[in-house]
Amino acid sequence: MGDSPKTAKRRVREKRTISQMVALYCAGNHDAAARTERAHCGEAVCADCAAIDAYAVLRTERCRKMEVKTSCEECGNHCYAPEKRDEIRAVMRYAGPRMLGRHPVAAVRHLLGR
Repeated sequence: MGDSPKTAKRRVREKRTISQMVALYCAGNHDAAARTERAHCGEAVCADCAAIDAYAVLRTERCRKMEVKTSCEECGNHCYAPEKRDEIRAVMRYAGPRMLGRHPVAAVRHLLGR
């Protein structure tokens, strides 16, 4: 059973948003010379952040609650393993406020859970 068109569009948008957050985190915390990989969104990231990005995108792709969830934090079904959850929290804590300046539409949609 596949996604409805609305859910598929949301899934694509969420994968891009989390990837943009990882890239923003990497740009602010890691040396430019180390950013030799590409995140899902196309921005340069280091190898460690590329691994976080790939994991987050995979988990978003496999999310079973995409059609009804408002945010990962409020979801009863945690897609991330506990150690990865801490990494994603650190990324979101850093990138969240900065998303408004860099990717304002994505940031507002993320905050509204749409």
